[in-house]
Amino acid sequence: MTMHIRQSHAVQAHGGALRVAAYIRVSTGRQAESDLSIPDQRNKLLSFCGDKGWSLIAEYVEPGASATDDNRPEFQKMIERACDGDHPFDAILVHSYSRFFRDAFGLEMYLRRLAKVGVRLVSATQELGDDPAQVMMRQVIALFDEYQSRENAKHVLRAMKENAKQGFYNGARPPLGYRTQEVERRGTRIKKRLVLDPVETETVKLIFRLYLQGDGTSGPLGIKKVVSWLNERGHRTRSGARFGVATIHTILTNKVYIGEWVFNRRDSKTLCEKPKAEQITIPVLAIIDRAAFDAVAATLQARDPRVTAPRVVTGPILLTGLATCATCGGPMTLRTGTSRSGKVHRYYTCSTSGRMGKSACKGRAIRMDTLDTLVVDNLVERLLQPDRLTATLASLWASRALKAAEVDGRITALQTELRTAEDKLKRLYGLIEDGLTELDDILRDRLAGLRLDRDRARTALDRIRVAQQPPAVIGPELIEQFGRLMRENVTGGAIPFRKAWLQAIVDRIEVDDTVIRIVGDKTSLEQAVAANQTGAAPMVRSFGRKWRTRHDSNV
Repeated sequence: MTMHIRQSHAVQAHGGALRVAAYIRVSTGRQAESDLSIPDQRNKLLSFCGDKGWSLIAEYVEPGASATDDNRPEFQKMIERACDGDHPFDAILVHSYSRFFRDAFGLEMYLRRLAKVGVRLVSATQELGDDPAQVMMRQVIALFDEYQSRENAKHVLRAMKENAKQGFYNGARPPLGYRTQEVERRGTRIKKRLVLDPVETETVKLIFRLYLQGDGTSGPLGIKKVVSWLNERGHRTRSGARFGVATIHTILTNKVYIGEWVFNRRDSKTLCEKPKAEQITIPVLAIIDRAAFDAVAATLQARDPRVTAPRVVTGPILLTGLATCATCGGPMTLRTGTSRSGKVHRYYTCSTSGRMGKSACKGRAIRMDTLDTLVVDNLVERLLQPDRLTATLASLWASRALKAAEVDGRITALQTELRTAEDKLKRLYGLIEDGLTELDDILRDRLAGLRLDRDRARTALDRIRVAQQPPAVIGPELIEQFGRLMRENVTGGAIPFRKAWLQAIVDRIEVDDTVIRIVGDKTSLEQAVAANQTGAAPMVRSFGRKWRTRHDSNV
C-alpha cells in the first residue's frame, strides 16, 4: 500500500506521467552483434510507453550477460540509481521478466528491494498486478524461466561436450602458445582446432626452461624470478600486459602444453573441479615434453610453502632443515655470539635445549663453518665419486632385482591359476553346448565359483602388472656426470642453490658429541641421478610440523 501511495505521488508531481527506466538484455555478445533482439525489445518498450502515456527517461542495455545472477554492470548501475534518494524513476520496464532475472529467488529479492524505495517492475508482455493471485502467477513464471534457463544450459553443455569429443575447440580464449584455426564449416557453424603459434611457443618453452634450468648464469629460477626476468627483458602477454605470478603458475601447471587439452574441467560458477568422468581430454600438439612437465610439477610441489618450510628452501643457512640433534632429534638452528675482539661467530645449536632448557635436552653446539665444511667434504669424497655412487646404487639394484624375481614368481602363479580356471570353464561350456549334461543348480554353482576364481586371478594379475616398475637403467656415463655436477653445485654458488642439491640426496644430518652421521635414502639418490637426465632442479625434502594437536587426524 505504501508503494502505491508513493507512486501516485510521483505521478502527480510530474504531470501525471509515470517515469520509467527501460532495461534491455541479451545473453551473449554474439546475439548483441548480430541478433535483432535488442532493437526489437527497444521498439516494444517505446510502443508500450506510448500506449500508456508514460515517460521513458533512462535506458540500460546489457549486451551479453546471463540473467541467472546479478553480476551485470548495467543492471547494478540501474538498481543503484533506482535506490537513490532523489527517486529518479517510478518503474523499471522490461520486455519480459526473464530479461530482468532468470532465477526465481533473485527476482523476488530485487523486487522487494525496489519496493522499499517505491519502484515497480513492469513487463510489457506479461502485465500483472499486485493482488495475491497475480503475484503467485509472476512467481510461477519466474520458476518456468529458471527451469528453461537450466534446460538451455544443459543442452548447450551437451552440444559443447560433443564438439570437444570430436576434437574441436569450444570458443574460449586459447592458452598462450596456441591459436585457433578454422578446419571446416557445418552450415553457419565454424569448427576450429587448436594449432601452435610459432612466436608464443618459444615464450612458453622459455618459461619452462627458466624454471627448470635458469638462464645460464644462475640455477633454476622461482616463479617470481621468472616473472621479473621476463618483464625486465620486454616479454609481454598476448594482450601486451606484463607477466604476473598467477599467469606463470597457470602456464607451468597447464596440461595443454604436453598435448592434453581438458574441456569441462571446472564448474563455471563455483570454479570447483568436476568429476573426472565429466571431463573430456582432447589431444593437441604438445609444446613441452612430459618429462620436463613432470619435473616442473614435482618442483612446484616441493617448493610449496604448505609442504616445505620457506626457510628451508630459501634461507641463508646451508644445513637448515637437515642438521638435527642426535640426542633429542630436534633441529639445529643458528645462534650467533660475539667475542671480546668484536668478531661474530655463528653456531648450529639444538633448538629444543634453547626453547625448553637442559631438562628437555642437554644441548650441543658446533661452529657453522666447521659443520658445513665437514658435511660437504665428506659427501664429495665418500659418496659423490663415480665408484662410490656405483657401489651404493648397485646394492639398491640387487635388492630390487630380488623383489622383482619374487613378483615374477607371483605373476607366473596367477597366470597358471587364470588358465586353469578358464580351461575348466571352457570344458563345462562345451558339455552344456553338446547336450552331454544339463544345467542344474549344482552346475550353476560350479560355474559361478569358477567364474569367481577366474575374475579374482585376473584382477590380481592386472593390479600386480600396474604396480610393477621397469628396471632402472642408469649407465656409468650418467653416474659420472651426476657426480661431477653434484660436486660442483654443493661446493660453490649461492646458498639456496647449494642447499637444494644437498636436500636432493640427504635426509638428515645427526650431530652427536664425537660423530656426525649423514643419513640418506638410496632410492632418493637414484631418483636424483635419474632426474639429472631432464636437467630438472633437484627435489626439496618435504616436512611435517611437530605441533599436531590430535594424532588421530594424522595417522
